[in-house]
Amino acid sequence: MINKGELIDNRYKIVKSIGEGGMANVYLAWDTILEREVAVKILRGDLSNDEKFVRRFQREANSASSLRHPNIVEMYDVGEDDGKYFIVMEFVPGKTLKSLIKKRGALTLTETLDIMQQLTSGIICAHDSYIIHRDIKPQNVLILEDGRVKITDFGIAMALKSNEITQTNSVMGSVHYLPPEQASGAGSTIKSDIYSLGILMFELLTGKVPFKGENAVEIAIKHMKDPIPSVCNINPMIPQSVENIILKCCAKNPKNRYDSVSEMYEDLKNCLKEEKSNEERLVYKYPEHNTDNTKTISRLESREIRNKNNNDDNEEKSNSKLNLALKIAGIVCISIVIIGLAFIWVFSLDNTKDVYVPNDLLGLTEKKACEKLKKSNLNCEVEYSYSEEYGDNGVMSVSPKSNTKIKSGNTVRIVVSTFKETIEVEDYTKKNLDTVTLELENLGVKVVKISKKVTKDDNIEENTIVGQNLEPGSRLPKNNGVIELTYATLITVYPDFTDGTYTKDLIEQFCDDNKITCIFKEEEDNNYKDGAIIMQSRDIDSEVKAGTTLTITIAKNKEKTIIDNNSDKLDQDGEEG
Repeated sequence: MINKGELIDNRYKIVKSIGEGGMANVYLAWDTILEREVAVKILRGDLSNDEKFVRRFQREANSASSLRHPNIVEMYDVGEDDGKYFIVMEFVPGKTLKSLIKKRGALTLTETLDIMQQLTSGIICAHDSYIIHRDIKPQNVLILEDGRVKITDFGIAMALKSNEITQTNSVMGSVHYLPPEQASGAGSTIKSDIYSLGILMFELLTGKVPFKGENAVEIAIKHMKDPIPSVCNINPMIPQSVENIILKCCAKNPKNRYDSVSEMYEDLKNCLKEEKSNEERLVYKYPEHNTDNTKTISRLESREIRNKNNNDDNEEKSNSKLNLALKIAGIVCISIVIIGLAFIWVFSLDNTKDVYVPNDLLGLTEKKACEKLKKSNLNCEVEYSYSEEYGDNGVMSVSPKSNTKIKSGNTVRIVVSTFKETIEVEDYTKKNLDTVTLELENLGVKVVKISKKVTKDDNIEENTIVGQNLEPGSRLPKNNGVIELTYATLITVYPDFTDGTYTKDLIEQFCDDNKITCIFKEEEDNNYKDGAIIMQSRDIDSEVKAGTTLTITIAKNKEKTIIDNNSDKLDQDGEEG
């Protein structure tokens, strides 16, 4: 355990513990050089002497350090300090998606689609960099107060372009989100991430995972054999076009899944469009089950089923013992296979030549430092920071630090000091985005714009800046700085038309104002007052989009219908109605 106030690598001052995992502990720390909060992940003491775990831990940073995306937690530094192996990451003050699901259960359709679009955007970036995450689950997704999500823990990610990829990738992901091919011991591909994204989307919409069991083996068998439950049956308000995305992600046969996360992203954007409203349930093109990959587990499963169906008391006791033995044997066999695959995978990695980070980079100019790194077959990445101590254009920090052994071709980040050409970051919140963007771009600062949807109830004007990633008072280089600004996008959302305050006329006016088509239909229901609005086809608080259709269901009392019919009959007979 690391104590509060302890200094890691003479730079990162520990503030407090913020999480513990199976392989590492995570701490909030203060970067004393760049003066910012960071998260420091430190390999557990009992594992730091295990070469296999150290190599895997270091691969986490090496695989993810190249990724730059608003929905991916950024890696800043990696190194070793007095036997402590550490990774320094962007500190994200949020909670995990899993904790949100536990607190609220199922999320709304609008929330789910927004989160999934952000997740797929981040995973597209990783896949474009030849990196598979391989452990996508809500525990590895952080959600901020403004609704942004950040993917973390690329601890078992692997570079697709690397020659180290074999068919013996170990099964490491959480079993509730485990693709069938990984459960059967096969290798991971980008389609493995797609499967896990589909399971996560199922959980967001339903508040629960699709497959449960008494042990990991039982759950793995269900991933391999059982079709995913229908979200439309669980919640009939979910459109078929949305369920089809989950079905396509969670196909047992990878051939039936999306070919890329980009295809999934496009479907997430378009699934609520009018042309998708009558979409039929997805039918798979290829057979779903590959018996060659799962025959061992299938035999185990079938024998368990036969034993359970035996009604003879004496045989039931015997079969129960056999069933237990088979389960134990199955667990042992699969565990041996998994451990074996992990062993082969870990020790077959990293054939690339080792090189050392040059030890004389501090104080050099940016140009000379990058030239030295290039001669050592290392890539150079530059970050700028305000500093009077090191002067203008002097290297003040190196990550990984000097004399660290890393793989040839990896990237070393140098922090170059500057004090002549910097600007002080202001508090841009509550200001107009276009005005601030023009001001910053004139100073050579790149502005990354992030939209946040707001409604009239939020009392925020369109295009107003509501957040920024840099604290006021920090400094940016004029011609190399980057800042993220979050701005308000005003949207209209569907109110609760069933709350008793809306009449048919008011709903028609709402639809006319927002250029949507409104359809009214009657449904016999004596539990409601005649003429009461009892159902609406669009989720409450979901975004209103022009050109779509809203269906409103109005209650019609059966007794009133009978009276009306009798009245008509009396009128026809000449009696008073």
